[in-house]
Amino acid sequence: MSRQEIEEKVRTFLVEDLEIEADAITPEARLKEDMGIDSLDFVDIVVIVEKYFGFKINPEEMAGVATLSQFCDYIESKVA
Repeated sequence: MSRQEIEEKVRTFLVEDLEIEADAITPEARLKEDMGIDSLDFVDIVVIVEKYFGFKINPEEMAGVATLSQFCDYIESKVA
């Protein structure tokens, strides 16, 4: 799966499933501060990532992930 495909899938579920404004979704956008993703949203993200990408998110590995770009990097490292 290419980086572009990962970014497109992430953008799609952020807009459709979490109802985040498309304008707020940029590579440097911070997940919590800029996009308003909270702990309940994160539970949804865990389920969605497993569905779309076929792996379970490890919370310890996500500890340093703050931006959308870092989140896509994390996904890319798991599906590559």
